[in-house]
Amino acid sequence: MNKWKYWAGAFLLHVTTVIVALSGCEKPRSPVNLFAEDAIPERLSDWNLINIIDGGLIPNAGVLPYDLNTGLFTDYAHKLRTVWMPSGTSAEYGEEHFNYPVGTVLTKTFYYPRGEGDTVLRTESFTRDYLEGRRGKALDMQAVRLVETRLLVKRRGGWQAIPYIWNAAQTEAVFEIAGDTTPFKLVNSSGDVSEFTYVVPDANQCAGCHADNFTGKKISPLGPRARHLNKNFSYRDGTENQLLYWQKVGYLRGLPAMASLPSQPSYADTSKPLEDRARAYLDINCGHCHNPAGAADTSGLMLHHGETDWRRMGLCKPPVAAGTGSGGRVFAIVPGEPDHSILNFRVESVDPGAMMPELGRSLVHEEGVNLLRQWVTAMSGSCS
Repeated sequence: MNKWKYWAGAFLLHVTTVIVALSGCEKPRSPVNLFAEDAIPERLSDWNLINIIDGGLIPNAGVLPYDLNTGLFTDYAHKLRTVWMPSGTSAEYGEEHFNYPVGTVLTKTFYYPRGEGDTVLRTESFTRDYLEGRRGKALDMQAVRLVETRLLVKRRGGWQAIPYIWNAAQTEAVFEIAGDTTPFKLVNSSGDVSEFTYVVPDANQCAGCHADNFTGKKISPLGPRARHLNKNFSYRDGTENQLLYWQKVGYLRGLPAMASLPSQPSYADTSKPLEDRARAYLDINCGHCHNPAGAADTSGLMLHHGETDWRRMGLCKPPVAAGTGSGGRVFAIVPGEPDHSILNFRVESVDPGAMMPELGRSLVHEEGVNLLRQWVTAMSGSCS
């Protein structure tokens, strides 16, 4: 009997090896490690979520890369996002929040395309960031400069934010609860150089942005929600809608019919209506604070996707408290006049006392600024 078990096992191993070889998959890797809340490892690699293998930063088996229709602006940094859930578990669909199982780990790796010398590139294109044929799945370590990887881990009591900072040698990311600062020289397509300091937030600042229910103080994921995930992604086995793919691999249950799912456009997709693009941009960049339960609830300015009252969205709305944050302007939005609108002033400022968002950027997002200017300019009416 033992002899037959041996030969059966050898045969299965041979078949598996052949399948792996034919499919072009990586060699088997150690499984993902999940650590207790009070046992955070010093090295990102200890989690086995994403590892540097053969010149690429590659997610482990079951660690799914994903993308958002419109992402949060972070000083022109590119981002590799992934999700992993323990075997046999899945998230329960919800239009505003998914109910993720305990043990879920979300990662977001911030990086820049490398330029010449010590510069990094300002570009919207991700083509050269990835190993050939692995777009969205395997960052080319020769082409990118990694900065940080943030983890959100679902514990029994809620989500835990864990920041890791990549070393200068680009070989490992190390846990740093206090955050960090790194100077960069950012080069645009015209060759102009912008010197700025990239700020890695500390654990408390991570929690501050992710607590979109400010009263409850509990943090939650901002990006992987239905309206942001409802788009196609190029997986190894083909291009598919991300929500359908999560359902197919067992990471999502209770998904409604596709026609009923919410969706927001890319802010950069000029084929979509201007208002939809501007609202999507404000939702992801401002809505986590400017919502009825967020940190900016007392401002009365609501910029989350569900708001329908134009006055609460800022139209001819005076600020609750005046000061440097208003730029001397009277209303949040003056239709047709971005140069007289507080909203435009704050997103165009880099003054710590006036800029919005308050955290996560040192530079002005020129493309976002231009979009919001077009949006306000296109509004009719007046505040007289």
